[in-house]
Amino acid sequence: MIDSVTETAGGLADLKQARRRKPVDSAEVLKTDRLPPNSPEAEQGVLGCVLLSPTDCVGQCIEKFKAGPEVFYDLRHQTIYSVLVEMYDQREAIDVITVQQRLKDRQLLEQVGGIPYLNAVQDAVPSAANLSYYADIVQEKYLLRKMIQACTSVVAKVYDYEGEVDVLMDEVERDILHISESRVQGGAQAAKQLVHKAIGTIENYFSRQGTLGGLGTGFPDLDKMTDGLHGGEMIVIAARPSMGKTSLAMNIAEQVVLQQKVPVGVFSLEMTSEALVMRMLCSNARVNLRNIREGFMAEADFPKLTSAAGRLSNAPLFIDDSPGLSILQLRARARRMAQQYGIKLFVVDYLQLLHSTSRRAENRQQEIADISNGIKALAKELNVPIIVLSQLNRELERDKNRKPRMSDLRESGAIEQDADLIGLLYKPRDDDDETGGAPADDEAVPVNLLIAKQRNGPTGEVNLTFLKSYTRFESAAKVSDEDVPN
Repeated sequence: MIDSVTETAGGLADLKQARRRKPVDSAEVLKTDRLPPNSPEAEQGVLGCVLLSPTDCVGQCIEKFKAGPEVFYDLRHQTIYSVLVEMYDQREAIDVITVQQRLKDRQLLEQVGGIPYLNAVQDAVPSAANLSYYADIVQEKYLLRKMIQACTSVVAKVYDYEGEVDVLMDEVERDILHISESRVQGGAQAAKQLVHKAIGTIENYFSRQGTLGGLGTGFPDLDKMTDGLHGGEMIVIAARPSMGKTSLAMNIAEQVVLQQKVPVGVFSLEMTSEALVMRMLCSNARVNLRNIREGFMAEADFPKLTSAAGRLSNAPLFIDDSPGLSILQLRARARRMAQQYGIKLFVVDYLQLLHSTSRRAENRQQEIADISNGIKALAKELNVPIIVLSQLNRELERDKNRKPRMSDLRESGAIEQDADLIGLLYKPRDDDDETGGAPADDEAVPVNLLIAKQRNGPTGEVNLTFLKSYTRFESAAKVSDEDVPN
């Protein structure tokens, strides 16, 4: 029985007058009347250390407090710190007398508490030995204030938001991530610093003597052309159906997780995670996948599969097979995977199965552009390479002997622009095979990877061999008679 609803002659009670739950007072929840997190003692400690030993301490503070004077909560401390940094930059002597004179010249001395307060700040610490501890406290309180600011902004947006919820969620996650990254990221750097870094990189190249600068793919010819897979890169692998693009991507992932012990995240929008792992087991164990599905396995296959299962079980591989993801959902999940597992390579299978929630996407071409831009932005944001699989245009099916071009990429415009590397898988024409189609199940056949675009390296052909029964690619020179099923 509902006591709060009054019976009416019309049958249903007047629901507008029904008793409701007490509305939540947002001010009560947020308690905005409370003082934001801060530590006056730690702020005084930092400034006191600087006044005691400016030569050693100012530089450390500038390096630590990338946000500048804003890290201090007390406006007096912000003003004093600004003057200290300015004097340090101008190579002026720093002590209580020179600082108070600079503040006095700018008519700020009384606003910061006068000479007595400056003396109190200097006397707040006995020595500058504990600067790093005080600075950590000040930085942590600043980050807490930034989190409160971000969350308060989110609450305000949520109440008045009229756009797409997925877009808002993406903005919220990005803002929170930026707060986390602010602990380590800096702003613009001077040319002197960049030159020193460049020289260091050159020395590193020399010391490597030809070893890879990025993640190895397991294919020497490809690694030689690309110097490996580098952070921030969007790598597109495209092919017609059944040419093995998923197999190639997973072979690369297998190399990275098993040989280099580097975490890899896979978004499988087409295949289930179980099917994908089954492929990887057969590929790694070199067991015929079709025989397993039909239940005809040789005794020798069991130890091979057991050994492969042991290796893969301990591999840092993480697979998300959620279907129908939007680009915003994929980016959100990738951020969480990167933070939780330290992912250094992502694989997306495949691009055309993603969709955009943007209202700007009036047609499929614009939708693919939004998706492609989102993937490239994600690669730069997380500083990891992302391998994206893509379909080629159906027009290529009519002429299977023709070598594919970048224009054969389905909705190719934005993909061409955003991708750092584009590889097109195709079977080279064979005079004995007029079809030029996909290989039969029991064949070990040549397949070429045409590097049609590479932003930071050469283009050209990589010769591979596809062992379809194992769903495995090998460099062309590595194939032996035992790799070809009888």
